Amino acid sequence: MKVNRGKIANHDVEDRSIILGQYISTTHSTVRGTAKKFGVSKSTVHKDVAERLKYIDPQLYKEVKHILEINKAQRHIRGGMATKLKYKKNLETEDE
Repeated sequence: MKVNRGKIANHDVEDRSIILGQYISTTHSTVRGTAKKFGVSKSTVHKDVAERLKYIDPQLYKEVKHILEINKAQRHIRGGMATKLKYKKNLETEDE
């Protein structure tokens, strides 16, 4: 999917919700990753896919909701891995 960064904010709210939902559905991206990709805030992405999409495209909403639930369940693991890598990198630079 080709995306013009920053141009998504100019779309109609319904179109934007569908575009964001399709992106999350195809890439299994997180809300944060999707927001960064499209140049909008995390709040905008979350509101579009968690609230608006339910009424615009219920089937896509179900897919996205499932992906977001998986991402939420894995969030603590990602945070732990990021911390582990941070300290590992700090140890390596101290050894040099």
